[in-house]
Amino acid sequence: MSRASRSAPISCLLLAALALFAVPAHAEEDVPYWVSLRADEANMRVGPSESYPIEWVYQRVGLPMKVVRKLSGWRLVEDPDGTRGWIVSRFLTLERSAIVLGDEPVAIRAEPGAGAKLLWRAEPGVTGSLGDCKAGFCRFSVEDKSGWVAEKALWGTGEP
Repeated sequence: MSRASRSAPISCLLLAALALFAVPAHAEEDVPYWVSLRADEANMRVGPSESYPIEWVYQRVGLPMKVVRKLSGWRLVEDPDGTRGWIVSRFLTLERSAIVLGDEPVAIRAEPGAGAKLLWRAEPGVTGSLGDCKAGFCRFSVEDKSGWVAEKALWGTGEP
């Protein structure tokens, strides 16, 4: 048996082993994506297990976050301030939300357009449910109030 024919089975076994342990190309295609906090209190940790220290404690249901990585039951998320850390996936929901950005209150209008009737104003930091977006405006609901806000005034819209 020649050296080449002896190494062929070993090469095939190595390739097969690599194929078993390699992450498929499509496995990360579903990230990033938007989520919202579903819990009254959620710990952000520096790593994906309860043995890692808590970096931040969130106490804001509906806060939008961006999932940038998945590992078992954990999600590496980014919050509106750009802070990243790991949160248990059961504390997150796929229900879309957004948060008002900036330093000044933003206009919430009756229709999607800068000239539409002003309904109310939302202060920076207000979170709400996010609806459809069109023509640079998004449907935004806070408690029992709803209207349209300029998409650029919100974090949590568009493609993550």
